[in-house]
Amino acid sequence: MMETPVEKECYRALAEHLDHLPGGFAPSETGADQRLLEKLFTPEEAELATRLTLDQEEARVIADRAGIPLEEAEQRLREMARKGLIFSQVNNLNEGLLQALADYSDTRRPQPRAPVTRQIRTIPVGQSIKPHLEALPYEQVDMLVEAQDTFAVAPCICRRRAKIEGRGCDAPEESCLMFGDFADYYLRAGRGRAIDRTEVKEILVRADSANLVLQPSNSRDVAFICCCCGCCCGVLGYLQRQPKQSKAVSSSFIAALEPERCQGCWTCLDRCQMRALCEDGERVGLDPDRCIGCGLRVSTCPSEALRLVRRPGSKTIQLPADFGAALRAIGRNQAH
Repeated sequence: MMETPVEKECYRALAEHLDHLPGGFAPSETGADQRLLEKLFTPEEAELATRLTLDQEEARVIADRAGIPLEEAEQRLREMARKGLIFSQVNNLNEGLLQALADYSDTRRPQPRAPVTRQIRTIPVGQSIKPHLEALPYEQVDMLVEAQDTFAVAPCICRRRAKIEGRGCDAPEESCLMFGDFADYYLRAGRGRAIDRTEVKEILVRADSANLVLQPSNSRDVAFICCCCGCCCGVLGYLQRQPKQSKAVSSSFIAALEPERCQGCWTCLDRCQMRALCEDGERVGLDPDRCIGCGLRVSTCPSEALRLVRRPGSKTIQLPADFGAALRAIGRNQAH
């Protein structure tokens, strides 16, 4: 069935609306952006989505803004939440959707500049933090976990996508950690399972063993922690394509190398997701421009030739209080 002009207009309006939200939705030269939205949203859902903001609002407020009955708004919002279109990630991956996503990714216009505030950041694995670093609470994963009281774990959408496409890795799929309101939502929607603090820490230990980078929400009170691999993760994949990954990531630390201590065991080479390390004769060489401060290679260096140091000025970084504040900050940055 062919789309009507009104339906085409609602998808165009949604694409423009999304492009003004954090992360953006850059236009595609071929119309692949709107074709992707057609795979995800019905025309009615697309129309309602243009009425949503960054704030958590009651259904009656959204219904009034959209000019539709409250019952109709509640039904659409529930269905959009079930499908993962709002407050969550899309839960029904299939080949048609992945092809539409690939077409969009290949044809979207490049964004003019990186955002001042990012949605996620990189923190080191716990074993990489030494006492002399004076790490702040929001830089230490154990302290982030201790501050929470509601926990859930969900499958990694990136690794699930990679497996459907016939690629990827053997890293644990169930590794997306949710906290607080995010955990409550994932549990209500059946997207994840409830876990306790002990299991959270066990998952983080497995993540370290699987060479996964820890990426929490860019806020003092974290909403989630993603455990990411360079072969599947969209964020790490984006960073790998940057000429200077160190400048493109939000991180308080960076690796430092004492080459005279290196034993040439090459343990660290497989651990580095950004290929910041290489063989340099009988020792390891470090390219600091490619380091994102994850600490993976530091935690397993037997000679302690690698260590983490604080980036200049990182103690003065003002993190948003929570993830909602981070999204609003990104929105303000994009508006200017």
